[in-house]
Amino acid sequence: MSANERAAAGAAIVRVCRRLYERGLIAGPDGNVTVRLQDGSILSTPRGMSKVDLDPRDLVVVRGDGTVIGGSRAPSSELRMHLRIYQKRADVRAIVHAHPPTATGFAVAGEGFMAPVLPEVIFQMGEVPLVPYATPGTDALADAIEPFLLGGHDAFLMANHGATAMGPTIDMAHQRMESLEHAARILLAARTLGRVNELSAADVQVLRKAREERE
Repeated sequence: MSANERAAAGAAIVRVCRRLYERGLIAGPDGNVTVRLQDGSILSTPRGMSKVDLDPRDLVVVRGDGTVIGGSRAPSSELRMHLRIYQKRADVRAIVHAHPPTATGFAVAGEGFMAPVLPEVIFQMGEVPLVPYATPGTDALADAIEPFLLGGHDAFLMANHGATAMGPTIDMAHQRMESLEHAARILLAARTLGRVNELSAADVQVLRKAREERE
């Protein structure tokens, strides 16, 4: 891990955390963000801090097994979930976990975004499944999310908890989180109007093909 790479990743994490806070996707110590560096080590937000107050010096470096190798704080309490995702998805270089209010409302209601409604959701992250509830910060939560990791999903709603988005870059992981909340607001508005129209199977196939070609 080069000092320049760590500095760039740290600055990006701090920037994303502030944007999550400014857009109301987290509050207080909610949420966590990690980036996988070139040597396989992982840069993580610390446990218990308000993300809007983070400085790059607050971040923690861990190995792939979770051993702390840098920083003076404890890593995120959700580190087990992040590590499991990195273990199963070689393409993922960054993960954003947040509590976006409207999207989390769907998760509390026991709903994912599996119906083909918004082309942006299908193109950016695939269908968004609902991960069954497990206690946050435990191996049980990592176990609960694992079955969904190889299904072409790049974002998840987590029952009674929040949402997680991932990507090959921290910017893409963050964009997916923002888009997930935006989609939730649109779906809620459509339901208020009384009707949600789904895309045709042919339209969905075109979007999936475009998504595969982009990757």
